[in-house]
Amino acid sequence: MSKPVIGFIGLGLMGGNMVENLQNKGYPLIVMDLNKDAVAACTARGASAANSAKELASEADIVMLCLTTSAIVEKVVYGDEGILAGIKEGSVLIDFGTSIPASTRKIGADLAAKGVGMIDAPLGRTPAHAKDGLLNIMAAGDEEIFNKVKPVLDDQGENVFHLGALGAGHTTKLINNFMGMTTVCAMSQAFAVADKAGVDRQQLFDIMSTGPSSSPFMQFCKNYAVDGVSDLGFSIANANKDLGYFLQMVSDLGTESKIAEGSSANLQAAFDAGMGNGNVPEIFDYFKKLAK
Repeated sequence: MSKPVIGFIGLGLMGGNMVENLQNKGYPLIVMDLNKDAVAACTARGASAANSAKELASEADIVMLCLTTSAIVEKVVYGDEGILAGIKEGSVLIDFGTSIPASTRKIGADLAAKGVGMIDAPLGRTPAHAKDGLLNIMAAGDEEIFNKVKPVLDDQGENVFHLGALGAGHTTKLINNFMGMTTVCAMSQAFAVADKAGVDRQQLFDIMSTGPSSSPFMQFCKNYAVDGVSDLGFSIANANKDLGYFLQMVSDLGTESKIAEGSSANLQAAFDAGMGNGNVPEIFDYFKKLAK
């Protein structure tokens, strides 16, 4: 059987590597991005380039998005030259980014009115895993639609989960990132407080890592706070955005999270201090300089 035509919008580190993986596995690709060099890298491997999201959607069987914010996703979907204006009945839209669940469900309903399916499928792991088709994929949406695109997802992910109704993927990703980024903030401040108190950071790590607090996140924080190695490839700016989305989701659910508010305030302060492009464990530098 011939492989479905994939339209892919968003060729950053993750998206660009996802496209390369799909091309290596024989999928025909139509791509779009504001970065002309990223588009050129894909077309050099045989992809076609679209001039608009409308054009891309009209020619694709599956449209994939790997974009940075819900606002950008909505602009790409609802613009005059957007996906909704061109997408074909029977096709499927997959959003691989981290978006606000309420926005995802709204887009899904508007696509369904045109006979189009939607899957939200936020990602775990790194761009290197994307290039090798070894991502963790947290997919959600109608089970029939999920099964329709699962062979393609299996070519992109080592672990592909189906989490339930549309929006459950983005919900799970935001909860996951709330846990992870709060952990990084707490551990980074632990190292900073130890430093202020005259406790050796390496010794603190040696003690904490022998107990139940030990985790890969602790190792990432130690790598930066103790060894000066910044090797967790997730920026303070992205963490700040995701905590904001988590807080909006919590509010939409009629509750609150003081813990998330604290983490969000620290990430925002680090971002405001010009640290947004740094990896999250680099917030240690913010905590180290923090005064009353």
